[in-house]
Amino acid sequence: MSLNERFLKPYNPAETERPLYTRWEESGFFNPDTCIEKGVTKKDAAPFSIVLPPPNVTGTLHMGSAFMLAIEDTVVRYKRMQGARTVWIPGTDHAAIATQAKVEKILEKEKVRRHDLGREEFLKRVRAFAQESRDTIVSQMKRIGCSVDWSREAFTLDEKRSLAVRTAFKRMFDDGIIYRGFKIVNWDTKGQTVISDDEIVYKEEKTTFYYFKYGPFVIGTARPETKFGDKYVVMHPDDARYKEYSHGQTLELEWINGPIKATVIKDTAIDMEFGTGVMTITPWHSAVDFEIATRHGLDKEQIIDRFGRLLPIAGEFAGTKIKDARAKIVEKLKAKGLLVKEEPYTHNIATAERTDGLIEPQIMNQWFVSVTKEFPYPFEGIRGIKKGEMVSLKKLMRTVVEHGQIDIIPDRFTKVYFHWIDNLRDWCISRQIWYGHRIPVWYKNTSKNEGVYCGVEAPAGADWVQDEDTLDTWFSSGLWTFSTLGWPEKTDDLKIFHPTSLLETGYDILFFWVARMILMSTYLIGEIPFKTVYLHGIVRDKTGQKISKSLGNNIDPVDMAEKYGADAVRMSLLVGTGPGNDSKMSEDKIRSYKLFANKIWNAARFVLSNTSPTDATRPEALSPSDQLILSALEATVRDVTDDMEQYRLHLAAEKLYHYFWHTFADIIIEEAKPRLAGATPDALSARWTVRTVFETTLRMLHPLMPFVTEEVWSLMDHSEKRSMLVVTPWPKA
Repeated sequence: MSLNERFLKPYNPAETERPLYTRWEESGFFNPDTCIEKGVTKKDAAPFSIVLPPPNVTGTLHMGSAFMLAIEDTVVRYKRMQGARTVWIPGTDHAAIATQAKVEKILEKEKVRRHDLGREEFLKRVRAFAQESRDTIVSQMKRIGCSVDWSREAFTLDEKRSLAVRTAFKRMFDDGIIYRGFKIVNWDTKGQTVISDDEIVYKEEKTTFYYFKYGPFVIGTARPETKFGDKYVVMHPDDARYKEYSHGQTLELEWINGPIKATVIKDTAIDMEFGTGVMTITPWHSAVDFEIATRHGLDKEQIIDRFGRLLPIAGEFAGTKIKDARAKIVEKLKAKGLLVKEEPYTHNIATAERTDGLIEPQIMNQWFVSVTKEFPYPFEGIRGIKKGEMVSLKKLMRTVVEHGQIDIIPDRFTKVYFHWIDNLRDWCISRQIWYGHRIPVWYKNTSKNEGVYCGVEAPAGADWVQDEDTLDTWFSSGLWTFSTLGWPEKTDDLKIFHPTSLLETGYDILFFWVARMILMSTYLIGEIPFKTVYLHGIVRDKTGQKISKSLGNNIDPVDMAEKYGADAVRMSLLVGTGPGNDSKMSEDKIRSYKLFANKIWNAARFVLSNTSPTDATRPEALSPSDQLILSALEATVRDVTDDMEQYRLHLAAEKLYHYFWHTFADIIIEEAKPRLAGATPDALSARWTVRTVFETTLRMLHPLMPFVTEEVWSLMDHSEKRSMLVVTPWPKA
């Protein structure tokens, strides 16, 4: 097909984009080593590295994922064109709880439980599901145009990452940072596993708040079904209403199942303004109550089992689901004359993010990472901390941000980060599921109190049994920046590309992932994991609601790419949305940027019809009007380059859109039309100026709209000497 024939048809991304991505892959230019081999990147060029926040292998990418990919690919393509030794490392996350839950739902339809299959057979099913999902995610990333280095692809549960996890666990265990102990944890009654504080979703519930007589006191609760074991009544030591009662005083009183002896406890944790200022505590099923009981050495008694049912302590209510028992318990207390009053009440109930199960705090023997234990720091290079200084993980996590080694964009999230660090408790890392990294601890003769062994490899001998639990997914994800570069081996990639240059992710996982990567990297290798954190917002629909399949407002990015082109999807996500801000997305917005891709295509037809490769050589003299155009172009290059350097991608995208459409297409081309023909100095000046502005603008648009710009670039010169646009140098003013 001739050049003219190619441009006779409107721009069709469906015909162009897939073949173009194949050409990019075959060129090898996504690999920094190939770029050096082919001479498009200098060997001593400054490195620029970024790891992809690994998508969960639980399904497909959504519009929020596309937003993340558009931002990261724009930055990566820009840095590559600037000549940096650029690598973008892809990968996927095994997302243990979410993936296992997905497979268990599939098995439910087959009327099969995982225990019917057994651990190994069940894991085969999960791995097959994860691989299928991974393949889908990879194809979607390619469809969006992601210029990742596929030769360096990783998976959080592959062999190399498994070695990194075992190595990290062993080191932390030996240093006493990892320990096992009985503490209160968040128990998912549906998923039957512990989850972290960050994996809890609070849902508003309208219920009843009850006031009961408890001896001489009145206590309030929304959960009377938890009160069977309450034998401590707690009040603030400064509460004048209860000054006649002393700490440790005992009282005989009537309660749910008969007379009990209650002990008075004075503690400053009590809010004197809430309710009557007096409360009973259930240490086994409340983190706040657990801390009070621990401070005073009080008994802790289990009331509710791990399926959310009442235990024998509840008498005739034993075996009943707590919600089913509530009304009956209230009726019993009312019959005893202990119900004072009841009133409507709205509160938040804790549910598990992945299973939607109710969270019931339980005291369990679990594995934890201590964030407060101090140890002598063995490394140099963390600003504000000297080698040998006593530090804790909390101090490391705070110091690197406090001393400016890591910048958070936008900076308003720095305060949010510090607030979370200051309130951070020890991290429970054990999970009671089958899919995931098995805890590298073995017990002799199956006894957890005899012959405990922790190692990177299993101990010799047949009488060792490995811990049944798996690790929290975020433990392996926390190693992502350096495990993907070869750690624990001392690889060239680790030496060249770590610390990584940028981490780009959603603000909603600042604590889930960003903080844990800082924890792991500073502790294990004595380096920050990244220099800059760019936090993007949530993609919402045109009414401001969060996009989700359950709400029926989901916009599939791949469907939109098929309909309007990946470039249109990318621009619609980038324009108008700065760091940390939520964005509104609609099909109309995507359609409008398909029109912009058409505008570029039509402008290319005009430029190539009215200029030739010889017009790429600057003439001896430029007309005054063309000099002004060139001066304005240079100002635009400087402006856009500054925006790209400062990660103001939304501004760069908007400026280029307006410059191309309203300055180049509407003004420069129109004013040049009468001057283009012939060989006069003015015609030569006009043709060179039009072609130069077009090519320069194409180069600046490429990171944002890689497909249409690459396709047009390939048609600009048929000498086959010109390199692909993907590695053409970024314009300089």
